[in-house]
Amino acid sequence: MKKVIYVLVAVVATMIVACGGGDGQSRKDKILAKSVKDPYENWQDYKGVGPIQDLILPETIDEAMVAKGLEIFESKCTACHKAEKKFIGPAPKGILTRRNPEWIMNMILVPEQMVKEDAIAKKLLVDYNGSPMANQNLTEEEARAVLEYFRTL
Repeated sequence: MKKVIYVLVAVVATMIVACGGGDGQSRKDKILAKSVKDPYENWQDYKGVGPIQDLILPETIDEAMVAKGLEIFESKCTACHKAEKKFIGPAPKGILTRRNPEWIMNMILVPEQMVKEDAIAKKLLVDYNGSPMANQNLTEEEARAVLEYFRTL
């Protein structure tokens, strides 16, 4: 009788180990992991959350707006951002090849909301050691000037 119990226990244990998948992830978790897209790969799909949902940039650069944007950037942003290299936050150089203009504007205007609700902003928060972007309370006009400056980098 004891021998039968030992055999049954061994069979059940073998089945549990064999059915477990070996990596601790359930089949459902594996399917979900495959279905969640990396927001950095599909950045064109993200306009962010906030007041800016449609923004078309003109082909020509507005030099007066660039000057104003540079002034704002230097006075409010350089504690965490360097124009051409990673610092506490990401470098804005080439940002328009990685993010939509709407996303950039929303991140400038409502960074707290973006970090709570936008997939890219959440990922950036993790990638930059949990350093959230400070809300500088810029107006839409000021944020647009900063974006125009970014276009020149």
